[in-house]
Amino acid sequence: MSEIREAKLVLADGTVFDGEAIGVYPESGVATGEVVFNTVMAGYQEVITDPSYAGQIITFTYPHIGNYGVVDLDNESRGTFCSGIIVRDLARRHSNWRSTNDLNSLLTKHSIPGIAGLDTRMLTRHIREAGAMPGAFGTADVATLKAAAQAEPNTSGMDLVKTVTCADPYSFGFSGGAAAPRSIVAYDFGIKTNIVRSLAHLGSVEVVPASTSASDVLARKPDGVFLSNGPGDPEPVDYAVKAIQDLLGEVPIFGICLGHQLLSLALGGSTFKLPFGHHGGNHPVRQISSGKIEITSQNHNYCVDCSGMQGVELTHVNLNDETVEGIRSTEVPAFSVQYHPEASPGPHDSNYLFGDFAELMDEYKLGHK
Repeated sequence: MSEIREAKLVLADGTVFDGEAIGVYPESGVATGEVVFNTVMAGYQEVITDPSYAGQIITFTYPHIGNYGVVDLDNESRGTFCSGIIVRDLARRHSNWRSTNDLNSLLTKHSIPGIAGLDTRMLTRHIREAGAMPGAFGTADVATLKAAAQAEPNTSGMDLVKTVTCADPYSFGFSGGAAAPRSIVAYDFGIKTNIVRSLAHLGSVEVVPASTSASDVLARKPDGVFLSNGPGDPEPVDYAVKAIQDLLGEVPIFGICLGHQLLSLALGGSTFKLPFGHHGGNHPVRQISSGKIEITSQNHNYCVDCSGMQGVELTHVNLNDETVEGIRSTEVPAFSVQYHPEASPGPHDSNYLFGDFAELMDEYKLGHK
């Protein structure tokens, strides 16, 4: 068994937590980022490999993490982008017929620093009361960690999409086996693998970088455009907002998470930062038209204010804090939700939204023949 290295987490407000170092630290021995918490009970590998966590340190509220190991097929991106992880109990042994290694091997492979043995219940309660904030953890002394935490900027005003988007376009074939019934262009603002798989059930998919212009997208003659999830503040991603504005009315659009926020900005809305965000697989959302409740997977720090939007209807609302969870344009074929219908991890209550997107594309194509 490897030697236990004592470590500490220090938040920007000076709060100190004790633990032990896991994973791989930078040469300085200090890791920094914005500390948030995620409430999933399973799916830690998918969470860690989700590009939406760029710039953030993930606190897992479920106490026992790593018990079923990791498997490469479950990665949600080409790598990892989070700044680190915090767990109560890192499993010493893993047991799962699919697993190829343990969680610490994933941390080591991707040079992710972590801290274990920490009182994650106390940390989560503190974040809920004080809000998400920068933090620093490592084996350095408290004064050094506090200075690093206070020097760490939060995600406001930062364009983190540029750090996670793909460099070049790539294609993903229709999973139905026959000729693809639709063609979809998906913007990669931090897209997850299972989103691309879900879209591939609808047709062929071309994934394009976040900076791709509307003219470039329309030149590919898509039946629909998908706006993916992604990290951080949507407002600095103004180039994507401009592209979406140019696409509105030209092609059906479906957005999720950051894509929902960018579509809302393109439609005249605004965004604001939540105190501690929505991160987890158990967020209740009400569909306004039917009254049905969906348990959803979510991962975002920012939220939409649609009060100034024209020609837009509210379709979904969060039952925990009454925030906007979905909108639909009444003037052009475009809709979006704040959560993840592809889950991974999380429930599948919202998978029907991909079917709604297919119907929207088919109706639009039929009406423009």
